[in-house]
Amino acid sequence: MSFTFKKEMPSAEHLKELLPVPSNSAEIRIKRIREIEAVLSGKDNRILLIIGPCSADNEDSVCDYISRLASVQNEVNDKILLVPRVYTNKPRTTGEGYKGMMHQPDPNEAPNAFEGIKAIRQMHLRVLRETGFVSADEMLYPGNHPYLDDLLGYVAVGARSVENQQHRLVASGLDMPIGMKNGTGGDTGVMFNAIYAAQHGHDFIYQNHEVTTNGNPYAHAILRGGIDERGRNIPNYHYEDLLRIASEYDEKGFENPAVIIDTNHNNSAKQFNQQPRIASEVMHSMAYEPLLRKMIKGFMVESYIEEGNQKIGENSIYGKSITDPCLGWKDTEMMIYKLADQLI
Repeated sequence: MSFTFKKEMPSAEHLKELLPVPSNSAEIRIKRIREIEAVLSGKDNRILLIIGPCSADNEDSVCDYISRLASVQNEVNDKILLVPRVYTNKPRTTGEGYKGMMHQPDPNEAPNAFEGIKAIRQMHLRVLRETGFVSADEMLYPGNHPYLDDLLGYVAVGARSVENQQHRLVASGLDMPIGMKNGTGGDTGVMFNAIYAAQHGHDFIYQNHEVTTNGNPYAHAILRGGIDERGRNIPNYHYEDLLRIASEYDEKGFENPAVIIDTNHNNSAKQFNQQPRIASEVMHSMAYEPLLRKMIKGFMVESYIEEGNQKIGENSIYGKSITDPCLGWKDTEMMIYKLADQLI
């Protein structure tokens, strides 16, 4: 057993010098982050819609998709704040399969993290520069966050990572909202523990330094369902589940309590076309119960240009997921407008 050291990675500082954020884009990013925080804190009555491909696999198609979102944002701006998913790392349960653009900037070529880290910064930068959106990404590897920390507007910690100490500690020092998913088994206790840890300050080692953090007041919950020991899906978006979780959340006294509903994964049993129905059901629950309207701040949706998914290959279809299946653009647009109509 051994490691083969292939190539030394560029430092975050060096990469930022190569691909700097223009000053006007930096200002837009801060403005967008403040808007997201206002929704999470309840100062803004809009809902968040964190939406985009399961995995960002191609810069051109991802930016094409997000440009379409930008046009829709103008139509629903009084009801919905869109935050594009630009997920550049893909967690794998067994370690097999495509791990995202950071590992493999070209899915048809061999892994190349050296080029991948540049490719993902370029893509996030292009999104901000061309559309004025700040994107969301998953913090799969806390040590890689400095490569993107001046570009992102929202970060999520996945179900496999939410119990990890380093994820929780790094989350406590971020200058942007961070969503903590419930565990893969559906356990919300680990999610609440992660929120508690992220909202408090810590002293730890990060980027070869001893650091101190003050806590992140915008750490919040993402409900994505779970799976039991027999492999059966356990959704947690139904009214009774939401009321129980929201009541427990409300009693804990966290700052800015907020819940985002992940409409895919184990909530939909990975049936991507169920996402509009799930979001609509949650909106009905919110209209019925004031506590849910207070606590639920939006949705996370997997969507791309073409619906479904495809295997990696030379004859790939532009804008179609190569990981989990996604909602297509036509249904995505309809879903956004319907949610805006339902919001009271």
